[in-house]
Amino acid sequence: MNLVIVESPAKAKTIEKYLGKDFKVLASFGHVRDLPQKKLGVDVKNDFTPEYEIPAKAKKIISDIKKAEKNSEILYLATDLDREGEAISWHILKALNIKENDPNVKRIVFNEITKSALENAVKHPRGLDMNLVDAQQARRVLDRLVGYKLSPLLWRKVKSGLSAGRVQSVAVRLVVDREREIEGFKPEEFWLLGVNLSKQKEEKIFKSFLTEIDGKPVKKFDINSKELADKVEKGLASADYKVLNISKKESLRKPSAPFTTSTLQMEASRKMGYSAKQTMMLAQKLYEAGNISYMRTDSTNLSDEAVLAIRKTIKDEFGDKYLPLAAQKYQTKTKRAQEAHEAIRPSHIDRKEVSSDSREQKLYDLIWKRTIASQMKEAIFDVTTVSIEATAKQKFVFVAKGEGLRFDGFIRAYVESQDDETDEIENNIPNLKIGEVLLFHTLIKDQKFTEPPKRFTEAMLVKKLESLGIGRPSTYAPTLGTIQDRGYVSLVEKRFQPTDIAKIVNDLLVKHFSNIVDFEFTAKMEDKFD
Repeated sequence: MNLVIVESPAKAKTIEKYLGKDFKVLASFGHVRDLPQKKLGVDVKNDFTPEYEIPAKAKKIISDIKKAEKNSEILYLATDLDREGEAISWHILKALNIKENDPNVKRIVFNEITKSALENAVKHPRGLDMNLVDAQQARRVLDRLVGYKLSPLLWRKVKSGLSAGRVQSVAVRLVVDREREIEGFKPEEFWLLGVNLSKQKEEKIFKSFLTEIDGKPVKKFDINSKELADKVEKGLASADYKVLNISKKESLRKPSAPFTTSTLQMEASRKMGYSAKQTMMLAQKLYEAGNISYMRTDSTNLSDEAVLAIRKTIKDEFGDKYLPLAAQKYQTKTKRAQEAHEAIRPSHIDRKEVSSDSREQKLYDLIWKRTIASQMKEAIFDVTTVSIEATAKQKFVFVAKGEGLRFDGFIRAYVESQDDETDEIENNIPNLKIGEVLLFHTLIKDQKFTEPPKRFTEAMLVKKLESLGIGRPSTYAPTLGTIQDRGYVSLVEKRFQPTDIAKIVNDLLVKHFSNIVDFEFTAKMEDKFD
């Protein structure tokens, strides 16, 4: 009998089903050793050596694993394939008093819980990667030093129950800084001027907007008062409108890359209103049931086997015209991405219904559609730009833009959402000819004001942290949960608003512990860990 150790009981059941009767699978229920709760647990005078202990809740688990290990031939450590998982495997060996180089201990990793992936992992075991273990330990020790030393200071100086953290304090600073940008924002006035036109004797009206007056470009703030807007309107009173120039071009829109942890959290927030915590909880269940690949990843890569299955599904479901000649390739844009494994994708692309839980199924649908779309052809748009001359005492130039969908491509399967609304291009420009005289209908004269930056949504804050290279796929959801639980932020219309406590704590940390909340310092620290 061989013993396999995983992290969760749900995963244990799925894996035992695939591996068969020669394998017994037990769960460690996460970490079996950790730093003590009631003291620092780090020997700062001796190379910052951590002082681990087995928590009370893990003692019975270790006892059960010990009994099973004594009756097994080989111990397979099958914890997750990230740093945290590697460290858990190492802690299990330490708790069992087994050496890392024991020939009967094998470390196995897999990106998805399928029969073929598990069998391949057992055939190709490896030893523990101590570089990953040490990188996790370094993070844990620094997080303990920051939290254990700074949190009591906040209790004394501000309020009990508060906490500071290497990533959470930076997240709070981003929210506070954004709020102060909003508070200090001074709106600027500008006027949007245009005309509604049509062909002669036609009802189909299209919009065009002012871009030049007497050969000089009109910039955004050139017309910044009602008086100036009225002056332009007066100048257009008796104008004649004709087509000056027409340009047509093809525009390709590429599909989005398959999901990483952060992009899944962002899109689930935008499309379904799921919190980062809720998304990760549902994704964990889908992974443990063998329905998706590993859900903590910063990679946009797909395995060759997965690409073949996806391309077959595209051909079967949408037809050959949606299938590119070669697989789509993506480069990860995230700073300091490890790309240690695959993007998040369905384990079995031919399965569409995988869960009776509606929330799990919705998340799976999102992953399925994004994965399929990522390997489909680009969408093709025809973009038309028309310059229109208005002649009166002055010469005015207006521009109309139109966009028409020629081939839907990946849009047939999936369209990515945006954090904020974008101005849509007009789509109703008629067939025009250069020199053609147009019929004037009404003037467009809209007073506008610049708007302050928007508060962060969960999706926007994750995106910002990721762009700065701060945190890791596994940290975003707990970080967002912590800053809410500690009372640093509240959600107002699904956007983060900092509390007064957040501003006080942030100012104290910025003044006295600037490195802790410095964006570049925190990001570079991630590199040093690795």
